[in-house]
Amino acid sequence: MRACHRVRTQPQAGGVPLTPHDTHAGPAAAAAPGGGTPLLEVRNLEVTYARGPGSPAVPAVRGVDLRLEAGQKLGIAGESGCGKSTLALALLRLLPASAGLSGEILLDGEDIRTMSWGRLRAVRWAGASVVFQGAMHSLNAVHRIGDQIAEPILLHRKATPAAARRRAGELLEQVGLPAARAQAYPHELSGGQRQRVMIAMALACDPRLVIADEPTTALDVMIQAQILRLIEGLVADQDLGLIMISHDLAVLSDTCDLLAVMYAGRVVEEGPAKEVYADAAHPYGRALSSAFPRIGDPVSRRAPRGLPGDPPDPSAVPGGCAFHPRCPVALDICATQDQLLRVAGPGRRAACVRAGDDGAGDGAVPVAGEAADGATPEGVSQTTGSGS
Repeated sequence: MRACHRVRTQPQAGGVPLTPHDTHAGPAAAAAPGGGTPLLEVRNLEVTYARGPGSPAVPAVRGVDLRLEAGQKLGIAGESGCGKSTLALALLRLLPASAGLSGEILLDGEDIRTMSWGRLRAVRWAGASVVFQGAMHSLNAVHRIGDQIAEPILLHRKATPAAARRRAGELLEQVGLPAARAQAYPHELSGGQRQRVMIAMALACDPRLVIADEPTTALDVMIQAQILRLIEGLVADQDLGLIMISHDLAVLSDTCDLLAVMYAGRVVEEGPAKEVYADAAHPYGRALSSAFPRIGDPVSRRAPRGLPGDPPDPSAVPGGCAFHPRCPVALDICATQDQLLRVAGPGRRAACVRAGDDGAGDGAVPVAGEAADGATPEGVSQTTGSGS
């Protein structure tokens, strides 16, 4: 089976009626600039996985709202198990047939969730495409890369074989590879070259939206920087919308305009990427940011802070705020009352009782492992475990 056929899964069945957006509604709740239709608008998206007869479904994505304009770059961050990749697959209905999907996924105003199977196949690659993590596992080892790039062009553009081959060569040159590499097999390329091939495939049918799921995983820092600059340039030149998924807030803040931080299947913070990275309003976002040493900061380089414990099992999400068992500044109310997104500054929102003017504190969120005054705050839940 060739690479582009990997996206052919069974369409999702039905859904549930939408509930009105409340205080947790994300960017989808806002009006588009100038009253126009955004490139992508996700409303109250929920994804569940069936566990078997008699067992309740496991919620993997819980009420996510997102919004993206053409030319914008949105980063989605979080630890493994927070629902990032499930969200990416849901946007093009690439989930297994046993998954349940509800909400709205509007691409140029058209709901992907309710599309017919034929219409969905036409939208994939041509309307939106995915750069999967692990290029070696996404490319077909027994087909030349030129043939794999040309296949979606043949299927979606109805091009002749000669025209598709020419276009494949052009795409390889566009991503910084010689057109002659079209004759190579995946194992003959380096990791960075294979990732460039995946990007070329994603651009084969001129999509308006590209979803990049950990596009620089397992690449060294120099190749990672080249791939990120390549993606940035392509987005700017072609006015694409980009969703980039990563656990690395530093990478996302340097590449993306906006940032959404996910935890336990929900968005817990959103705002301008550089601002969220530099001064997160949610303690989880602060912990993710401080987990990486920063150039020029000897303190963080010698002692980067981690976060005790692990994300919760999706089948047993804690009551109240899902983050409270790991939170260094949790209050008693956090264990019983769910925290929805609230204003945490201009263009920013966070699902934390301490965020915003109506929070229990002054809006300042200490770094993970530190209380606001250097002591253990009242009501903080103490946990132990290895750093994430």
